[in-house]
Amino acid sequence: MRTDIFARLDREPEPPKIEIPRMSRTRVTLFGGTLAFYLAIVVAVLASTWLVTLDWKIMLFRPYQQWQQLHAFLDYFVVLGQRGPTAVMIAAWLGWRSWRQHTLRPLLVLGASLLLLNVTVGAVKLGLGRLGPHYATQIGSAELFAGGDIFPSGHTANAVVTWGILAYLATTPRARRYLSIGSSVVALGVGATTVYLGTHWLSDVLLGWVAGLLILLALPWFEPTIGRTEAAIFAVREQWRARWRERRGTTAPEPAPAGGPWPVIVPQLQAQEDEDAGRPPVGTAHAGRGAAGRNSTAQLTQPRPHATARSERTPTTPAGSRRPPRSRPVTGG
Repeated sequence: MRTDIFARLDREPEPPKIEIPRMSRTRVTLFGGTLAFYLAIVVAVLASTWLVTLDWKIMLFRPYQQWQQLHAFLDYFVVLGQRGPTAVMIAAWLGWRSWRQHTLRPLLVLGASLLLLNVTVGAVKLGLGRLGPHYATQIGSAELFAGGDIFPSGHTANAVVTWGILAYLATTPRARRYLSIGSSVVALGVGATTVYLGTHWLSDVLLGWVAGLLILLALPWFEPTIGRTEAAIFAVREQWRARWRERRGTTAPEPAPAGGPWPVIVPQLQAQEDEDAGRPPVGTAHAGRGAAGRNSTAQLTQPRPHATARSERTPTTPAGSRRPPRSRPVTGG
């Protein structure tokens, strides 16, 4: 039995029993409190309260000019919040998990969370139309309904969802604890980096954090739909496999009955047994050796008919002698 770390990369012999999260009372309470905080941020920005004033103070402080030595590193770090690269990395990991555990649930959960993210965050972005700090036109203004698309921060919400999915799908409490801490650090870092680079207001980042957390808290409501989708996909796969077997002329073996497997009769073995039954016993071989020898000799002396019929005709003998004439010496006179 393999005990090294590579043994954990092998495919499990059967699907493991995974406890699917349920929408408990605690989770519903957290979802309600987070939704209230989400609405409070939106109202504070719409009313141009102290939150908008804080946005402008940070923007005018220009953090990217205060700590220029961090700029090069944070330009790469913020990629961890971009939807394309992070979705590819997380999908590759969850795809391996799906193969190893004989289930499509990890990939379906990722797809459902990204769909919710695009719908909810994208709708608010386009509906409020806020401009970013680099495109602001009036100091102290909330810059709403101006054709922008930065409120809430998509980088921040995407970092919360994509990296938080790893903690949501963890199968052990220890792994869930470590992944929760790691995803929180990445999400907080990506949000702070966008403020440092001046691409988002502070209120954009706050709403992005809350929007991503709302999606993770709401995922248990979609678990029944994810389960039905997985069952439907597997059913279609079995239908395709059955059609493929029919086209190739092979059918799946039927299950054996409860009393035991069906008896299998091999024709070659049955024919061999019949042939052996017609042979004489070993003890009688010497007694009939002389008669058998005489019979075999008589059979060899008898003429055998030709396999193919040939036309019998009398051969014609050429006239005259077949010997060539002698050369006679020529005598001179």
